Amino acid sequence: MTRGGLAWVGLAGLLGGFALSAWAVPHGAIDWQPRYALSQPWRAFTAAGVHFSAQHLVANLGGVLLTGGFGFIAQVPARLAWAWFVAWPLTQFGLLIEPALVHFGGLSGVLHAGFTIVVTFLLVRGTGMQRGVAVAVSIGLVAKLLNEAPWGAALRYPAGWDIAIAPLAHTTGAVAGAACALIALHLPRNAGSTTPPA
Repeated sequence: MTRGGLAWVGLAGLLGGFALSAWAVPHGAIDWQPRYALSQPWRAFTAAGVHFSAQHLVANLGGVLLTGGFGFIAQVPARLAWAWFVAWPLTQFGLLIEPALVHFGGLSGVLHAGFTIVVTFLLVRGTGMQRGVAVAVSIGLVAKLLNEAPWGAALRYPAGWDIAIAPLAHTTGAVAGAACALIALHLPRNAGSTTPPA
C-alpha cells in the first residue's frame, strides 16, 4: 500500500470508527449547531459522528467504505488525505449560509467532500481513461446535487428514510472537497520539506 493510500484509508477508517464510537453520545452534545459555531467550533468535527437512526449510520458506513475504496484504487497522494481532513470541518461551516438548519449531524457531507477530492484528482492528474471516467462521475455528481435542490428547504424527508436529509450538506461537502483538492494539488511537492533540492 502506498503512503497516500494508507493515509486515505486511515482517514476513512477514522471517520467510520468515530461514527461508531459516537453512536451512544447524546446528539445535542456534539452535533452541528450554527449558534455555537464560534464558541464551540469543534462541533464542525464532531457533528460527523452524529447519526439519528441505525439506518442513517449504516448508510454512511457504507459510504465510508465506498469513498475509502475509491481513493485507494485511484492511488491518491497523501496530500489529498490532508485535503479531506481540512474539508471535514469546512463542510459544516458551509452550512452557516442556511440559518434554518439549526441542528445537523452525519457523515454524508464529509463523504461528498472525499468523493469529490478523488474525482478532482483524477480530472487533474489522471490518465486519459481515468479522466474520462472522472468526467462521467462528475456529471453524475453534479446532477445529483442539483436534483437535491440545496437552495430549497433546509430539510427533506425522502421516501424510505427514517430521518430528514439536509441536501445543502452534500453541496458544501462537494465544494469544500473540490477547493481543498485543487489547493493541495497545486502546492509545491516539497512544501514544508527541509531537504534542499538536488
